[in-house]
Amino acid sequence: MNRLACILVAWLLIGSSPAIAEGPAGESGVAWESLDEPAQELLAGQKENWSSLPPARQRAMVEGAERWLSMDDEERAHARQRWHKWLKLSPAERDRLRERWRRFRELTPEQKEALRTSYRRFWSLPPEQREELRERWRRMTPEERRRAIERRRPNPPPPPPRRPAR
Repeated sequence: MNRLACILVAWLLIGSSPAIAEGPAGESGVAWESLDEPAQELLAGQKENWSSLPPARQRAMVEGAERWLSMDDEERAHARQRWHKWLKLSPAERDRLRERWRRFRELTPEQKEALRTSYRRFWSLPPEQREELRERWRRMTPEERRRAIERRRPNPPPPPPRRPAR
């Protein structure tokens, strides 16, 4: 496989890369010989240092390779586009996206689905309406934004407990 495919497999892992770098002591890794030929071809750039990779990293790379190999041409083209877009981001933008991804993973399944629904609803709007909503958001103060977010939550968190007067 070509170098771009190997890079794309790595990109598929970016969202969880800090989490997979470490694992419990004594974890067994994935033996290079146990990989099927397509996975070995895709991960060939890692063969020399495969045994020195943390076991969790090995498993994540195998999962990424399997995901890549299961994609059709259209999905791979889309993944390549996302990868090229990622490469153009500054380190600060990448860090911001990693933080957003971390926060998303911490959401409950219900919160994730609500967020996905809102996302799909936003992107189904005509471009002019989407831009109007973006502009309205930009004009809001931080307090107005906080209130708008709170109004959108299905079950707002309870207010913090009051401290008794002394």
